[in-house]
Amino acid sequence: MHTPRVFDSFFLGGFECSTHRRKDGRRLDLLAATRHDQLAAEDYQAMREHGIRTLRDGLRWHLIETAPGRYDWSSFLPMLHAARAQGVQVIWDLLHYGWPDDLDIWSGAFVERFAAFAGAAARLVRDEGGAAPFYCPVNEISYWAWAGGETGMFWPLAKKRGDELKQQLARTAIAAVAAIRVADPRARIVFADPVINVVAQTPASAEDAERMRLAQYAAWDMLTGRQAPELGGTADTLDLIGVNYYSDNQWLTNGTTIARADRAYRPFSELLRETYARYGKPLFVAETGAEGEARSEWLAYIAGEVVRALGDGVPLEGICLYPVLDYPGWINDRHCETGLLGFADENNNGQREVHRELARQLAFQQSRIDALRTTGHSPMPAPLA
Repeated sequence: MHTPRVFDSFFLGGFECSTHRRKDGRRLDLLAATRHDQLAAEDYQAMREHGIRTLRDGLRWHLIETAPGRYDWSSFLPMLHAARAQGVQVIWDLLHYGWPDDLDIWSGAFVERFAAFAGAAARLVRDEGGAAPFYCPVNEISYWAWAGGETGMFWPLAKKRGDELKQQLARTAIAAVAAIRVADPRARIVFADPVINVVAQTPASAEDAERMRLAQYAAWDMLTGRQAPELGGTADTLDLIGVNYYSDNQWLTNGTTIARADRAYRPFSELLRETYARYGKPLFVAETGAEGEARSEWLAYIAGEVVRALGDGVPLEGICLYPVLDYPGWINDRHCETGLLGFADENNNGQREVHRELARQLAFQQSRIDALRTTGHSPMPAPLA
């Protein structure tokens, strides 16, 4: 039984920090939209009250680099100071889909500028003191390559250039890791991407299904030098692999989502085992969650599968509830009820409503995992539904 000890808590909370531009050109800023940028101290304290001491959060590159090589840290420092004051450990996302408007994402300058920004951020965090930091330099390279380079869902709005964008983002990430480690050799590096399963709808589509399924590994393969070694990736580029998993991460080749009750559905624990077998790196569930009343039951499923994978010797370091706050939807600003905590508006003095059923499920699973970590087995009954 692997005993997770990398993070300060096995359960993490992730703050949605996307800053990309939509098709209509509007830039999103989810840290501002959820008021987390203003309420970081209160939000971090609330996480601690729920037993969550490790978090995912993000920097907003487009706000910080006001001109090439000129950095204004005023949007980040209050969050960094709040994390220190509240005693929480943070995995900092440095590039969560958004970049300064004066940069061409396809250019060499993009790689150089981001690496310089990553190094500057790492020096700032180092100089502020504290324990060894964690960074996710570029979030979801494979997903971003699909959404921004293959289907044109968001910027850079390209189509049929997914492989090209994936290589450019991997090149950017590898350069950033090198800069971070020069600035602070203590830094731990994680890269998160979805794990998926694709099943052929017909025998004729079996080859396409397997090609799509294996594409989930392309970014990690580039980062670790297994694919496109000319990009500079090595096995040491990352320390942990973050796997993102939601209810729609398995589908047929015609696009239909595979339900968990379907025989074609692969248990999440199998996907975890396969990913670990491929890379031999510790894993953590970097994103998972559901919307509305499905939140509690989904966490019970994920935790149960993580327990199974732990029993099979997979070194799993944690489960991140993501997003841990309700947020306005990317496309239409609708209220997405995904969080442990709700919206904070001007009428409630920054207080966020707790989703009680998810909080109860979280407490149950925390006790269950704590028992596993302490004794190697859990006396707990089956997960709450």
